[in-house]
Amino acid sequence: MILNRLIENINALQVVGDLYNEVSSLEFDSRKVVQGSAFVAQRGVHVDGHKFIGAALENGASVIFCEELPTGLSEKVTYVKIADSNQVLGELAAAFYDYPSGKIKVVGVTGTNGKTSIATLLHRLFRWQGYNVGLISTISYKINEREETASHTTPDALKIQKLLAEMADAGCEYCFMEVSSHAAHQKRIAGIDYAGAIFTNITHDHLDYHHTFAEYIKAKKLFFDGLKSDAFAITNLDDKNGLVMIQNTKAQKYTYSNRSMADFRCKVLESHFDGMLLNLDGQEIWTRFVGLFNASNLLAVYATAVLLGQNKEEVLAHMSKLQPVQGRFETIRSLDGKYAIVDYAHTPDALKNVLGAIAEIRTRNEQVITVVGAGGDRDKTKRPEMAREALLASDKVILTSDNPRTENPEQIIRDMEAGVEPQYKNKVVSIENRREAIKTAALLAQPGDIILIAGKGHENYQEVNGVKHHFDDREEIKKCFGLDD
Repeated sequence: MILNRLIENINALQVVGDLYNEVSSLEFDSRKVVQGSAFVAQRGVHVDGHKFIGAALENGASVIFCEELPTGLSEKVTYVKIADSNQVLGELAAAFYDYPSGKIKVVGVTGTNGKTSIATLLHRLFRWQGYNVGLISTISYKINEREETASHTTPDALKIQKLLAEMADAGCEYCFMEVSSHAAHQKRIAGIDYAGAIFTNITHDHLDYHHTFAEYIKAKKLFFDGLKSDAFAITNLDDKNGLVMIQNTKAQKYTYSNRSMADFRCKVLESHFDGMLLNLDGQEIWTRFVGLFNASNLLAVYATAVLLGQNKEEVLAHMSKLQPVQGRFETIRSLDGKYAIVDYAHTPDALKNVLGAIAEIRTRNEQVITVVGAGGDRDKTKRPEMAREALLASDKVILTSDNPRTENPEQIIRDMEAGVEPQYKNKVVSIENRREAIKTAALLAQPGDIILIAGKGHENYQEVNGVKHHFDDREEIKKCFGLDD
């Protein structure tokens, strides 16, 4: 692409050099720069790309985008001074890939919990409706049924625009994507023209990055503040910050709720281990999901489909066939009648929701045994809360290792133990080795008992000192139940 076309829709403060340079690729990592690349000196959280302008030039960059012009400018290179490298990277990426979000209806899902389930279920639903559909989620990036394992909940701006362009080339009419608070704050979603946005909930998480809950809310709200007037914004009234999210948006506003009057409503009529009977928008449907939080997720899916112009009856018929997303309240039953539930719950509220769903269907004649840990190099303040929530709704709790990353797993468990009040100490045990913790839970369980293995869900690895070792909670409990292949 010729440079003058690439920058026609961005705010260039100053241009030094030839505007007719041809740009072969767009990069923010100097190691990926090749002859003719445009390099964006992005100011990241940990690294300032301005320090790598020299390396980018050595690798053949012909254009440099930067917030500060370097000393000793080369006559062979064009320099474009910009105010905000994070914002401009997304805008440049959109231009480089010919504005793919203008060719697809992109719907973003944000919130602490429920993003993956809602985005993935929307992808499945619209595929069943006969559409070509893309997905950008924590688990994978999909173009119809072609799948790539995800590296981040929301990838970098270049990757997003490349994926959207591939989706447009494949004839996709829709893309459903998760939008993390990090992505909104770091402007990774700049340059995307959203058709709609969904807010699920906001609870204690990521305070290692945002520092305060107010800043976390503000980061989520940025997504809605940037929507255009022809988009829709749908928010969960059951969350106390639901209306805060959409108060300044230009988009058309809609609400959904399990508890109060809203544009879209749902009520749980019956709840069992194999599913729920719901009254959804006035119609009764049987679903294969369990728990009020899943009823909320399904309501968001239904509302989004309707707002995208789908027939209500057809949507409800397909929704009754939907199954839970991998690692989200995934139930495994042993031959002698023990139940294990593997779930990604890694925040206090998510853990509370999953245990609440178990409480809705248990008879009180069985034990609930919860295996739970907390991630290393992440928000430490939620660790004691995780232990506290587990103890309030379980008969036995095993505190264990999650993804310790570069932290000492023993210290992480000590931090969790700070949430154990004296009256609960007799029903908690700490076992650092996660495999042994799961084995212990299986040995303690009697037929009819329920084991919750929380925190990792779909993940098939455990990260220790920067190395990912194969580990899958589902595989481990199946071995304990004698169900492994």
